[in-house]
Amino acid sequence: MTTGVTEVASYWAFGAFLVGIVGICCFMLFVPWLLGGRDWGRAKNEPFESGIVSRGGARLRVSAKFYLVAMFFVIFDVEALYLYAYAISVKEVGWVGFFEVSFFVFVLLVGLFYLWRIGALDWAPEARRRRAARRAAEPSDH
Repeated sequence: MTTGVTEVASYWAFGAFLVGIVGICCFMLFVPWLLGGRDWGRAKNEPFESGIVSRGGARLRVSAKFYLVAMFFVIFDVEALYLYAYAISVKEVGWVGFFEVSFFVFVLLVGLFYLWRIGALDWAPEARRRRAARRAAEPSDH
């Protein structure tokens, strides 16, 4: 039978951790506010990036290709994360893990082939125009 003292003693480290985290957060938020400069000037509130004074607004129209590249990056970055985890534990997971990771890579390759087939990886506009012209020239069965 354990006493209440041992149960409380086992939680002191967690309490110290929480107090430390709150203390660090307060330190990072309030000390710069106390010690920071309070000068005001005409150029003080202007955006400044790498020594270049910015022009125009922050609302820029970005091509949809940018978001497509970002999604591809996230998808294949997560794939690399899973494959790295498999490579670390290859001895422990054995053949079952090998077949699972093979299926995982197969599904990703099918997705990549699908993206290539629909033209999502064609970045040049002229390639899309040629493909659209070929589709328009093909006789339809409808």
